[in-house]
Amino acid sequence: MTETAYIVFDGDNDMWAYGYIKGWKANKNIDFEYNDAHDLDNMTARAQGENYVKSKLRERMKQSKAVVVLVGEKTKNLYKYVRWELELALELGLPIIAANLNKKNGQDSELCPAIIRDCAAVVHIPYKLDALKHAMSNFPAFYRQLSNDQKRAKTCYTYKMFD
Repeated sequence: MTETAYIVFDGDNDMWAYGYIKGWKANKNIDFEYNDAHDLDNMTARAQGENYVKSKLRERMKQSKAVVVLVGEKTKNLYKYVRWELELALELGLPIIAANLNKKNGQDSELCPAIIRDCAAVVHIPYKLDALKHAMSNFPAFYRQLSNDQKRAKTCYTYKMFD
């Protein structure tokens, strides 16, 4: 996948998982390509409050073709940014790939943020290189071809179910 993906994660607890994704991308021996929306504008030195940060994150997400959310132990409890980012992804009609850090294939009802449970815009996968690569390469196109009724359905997709 060489389209732009926006990655949502718990910056306090799950930075390691985001680091692995960046490492897979950087490793010349691993076939894993995507454009990271967080590389579009480095704002850490200029972050000047919640409104400023959210305006920059909105710009990044608008340039993305998919959203990947790393679902960890505390993800569902994060409202300031994580829930806001997921709400924005749904508002923008972006497909969402929920990668379960516990490696569960399918929706984890204990850990999945409520806003993306039983939602056709979301595929729930294990946090593994092959699953993430497959989902990033295939789910966005699959989601875009769904009818509006199918997109509104209360359903959830799992790894390789959307081929």
